[in-house]
Amino acid sequence: MSRVKIGVVGAGHLGRFHALNYRELPDVDLVGVYDVNPDRGKQVAEEAGCQFFDKASALLEQVQAVSVAVPTDYHYQVAAPILMQGVHCLIEKPIAQNVDEARELIELAEKSNAILQVGHIERFSPAMDAIQNLVLNPKFIEGHRLAPFNPRGTEVAVILDLMIHDIDVVLGVVDSPVAHIDASGVAVVSETVDIANARIRFENGCVANLTASRISQKMMRKMRLFQKDAYISIDFNKKYSEIYELEGNPDKVDMVLGEIGIGENAKKVTYYKPPVEEKNALREELKEFVQAVQGKPSRGVTGIEGRDALDVAMRILDLIQATV
Repeated sequence: MSRVKIGVVGAGHLGRFHALNYRELPDVDLVGVYDVNPDRGKQVAEEAGCQFFDKASALLEQVQAVSVAVPTDYHYQVAAPILMQGVHCLIEKPIAQNVDEARELIELAEKSNAILQVGHIERFSPAMDAIQNLVLNPKFIEGHRLAPFNPRGTEVAVILDLMIHDIDVVLGVVDSPVAHIDASGVAVVSETVDIANARIRFENGCVANLTASRISQKMMRKMRLFQKDAYISIDFNKKYSEIYELEGNPDKVDMVLGEIGIGENAKKVTYYKPPVEEKNALREELKEFVQAVQGKPSRGVTGIEGRDALDVAMRILDLIQATV
């Protein structure tokens, strides 16, 4: 399979990491970087060992695919003409600033037969890989994604900046349509919502309670899944998962914590911490995008999945704004 010629549009915080990680992929020729800020673009291009382009159109003429890592407000404006040209596109999350724009991007990709994926990086977390073979059928999910304040990203509400990561994971785990959403939130230090809580109820009865804050004293990125006979804890920040089960697989038990019941009805409460393979989640995400461009099977988050996560996020944001 021939190497894929790739570029990066947007050389900010995330765009820099896209460029540096593309450089390390064996099936990729990193052609160049474009940014509206020439100084920033040249700096990233030099660091990544590629060319800086002062016009996006010039870069697009030489590549098969690009990462779009510009501010969310410009996702549609930047990605739409790229997809119209049939250039494959990985857009950082969220896919767009509203659902209508997301739908149009999906339609443009379909018309031009271009790959469209979205950068929901937690799908590729080592903590998620550790439980990929586990049968998940949660009835209650609790997620906390907390971060100290950082001015970067405050142009969008915390729902689109942080919570959308957990929304995407939950939608991938729960095989059921959303039935109802309750939400609350408040702007504390910025002009957009800085802390929010959402309670998402699915048609199959599962409930997900998600909290996101960017005004926390310490970082936390945890999700807990509760289902019949099992409790699964996922730590995205520390990159590991833990499984507590009734009568867990004897081959996958680190310790027995106790017993519930008496005599023949007694069941062991077991604990297991699956082994974790050290991986760079962003590099894994980019690798899946490259595989899709090459026509290989890919675990990359599709434009439709990105739209669905955005749809739930916007419903949460609308509920909060209606009460302000």
